[in-house]
Amino acid sequence: MTYCVGILLDAGIVFASDSRTNAGVDQVSNYSKMRIFERPGDRFITILSSGNLSLTQNAINMLEQKGRHHEDAKFWGLQSMFEVANLLGENLREVLKRDGPYLQQNNIDASASFIVGGQIGDEAMRMFLVYAAGNFIEATPETPFFQIGETKYGKPIIDRVIKPESTLMEAVKCTLVSFDSTMRSNVSVGLPIDLVWYERATLRVGLRRRITESDPYFSMIHMQWGEGLRKVFSLLPDPTWDSPEVLSLQQQAQIFK
Repeated sequence: MTYCVGILLDAGIVFASDSRTNAGVDQVSNYSKMRIFERPGDRFITILSSGNLSLTQNAINMLEQKGRHHEDAKFWGLQSMFEVANLLGENLREVLKRDGPYLQQNNIDASASFIVGGQIGDEAMRMFLVYAAGNFIEATPETPFFQIGETKYGKPIIDRVIKPESTLMEAVKCTLVSFDSTMRSNVSVGLPIDLVWYERATLRVGLRRRITESDPYFSMIHMQWGEGLRKVFSLLPDPTWDSPEVLSLQQQAQIFK
């Protein structure tokens, strides 16, 4: 399992992915789930992947092959992020058509999904969630972030904090808290975390960092977030269910007999 997040803001985009892969408790390793395609001044594209590693790796490698030899090759010649998402979906369908039946014969999970976002030329920033079937949806101001992989533990903090007008730094902090919460509850997600932010209209990589166990800022986030939650919890008032205005459990039971 893995965990990846993409957050589309007015100011730019934040991408983050963990690097843990496992095929059982005794087969755990690290592999980056983030791929960046950049031609400064022309385009910036980031792809995050989740699911079967061979499927996602092959689908992305097909993009690289299509853009490796010539500046006007199919991939580098695409004029919109919509076209990028569509091509990535086509590649995923092709790989699944080729390898899917053999994976199923051996009871191997054939799921895969991507978050792909960035900016090409003068087009506005865009971000898409590409499903295993190759279809996709686009982020909107009402839904400015996507998650793939082990999503449930990190979603509440992003839901509560992130808005399109949030700053890139706020999104980075929120993302790291989201990862800390996920790793706390699921051992299949782990460090290092690959983190990138892109500033609108720059058409080049902004901040890029690999966060490891020795990263002092992430260690601080881990400690202060846990302590802060415990402090807020201790400040919550106790329930007042023994108030005369509230029916007792026995009284409620008598009503519903």
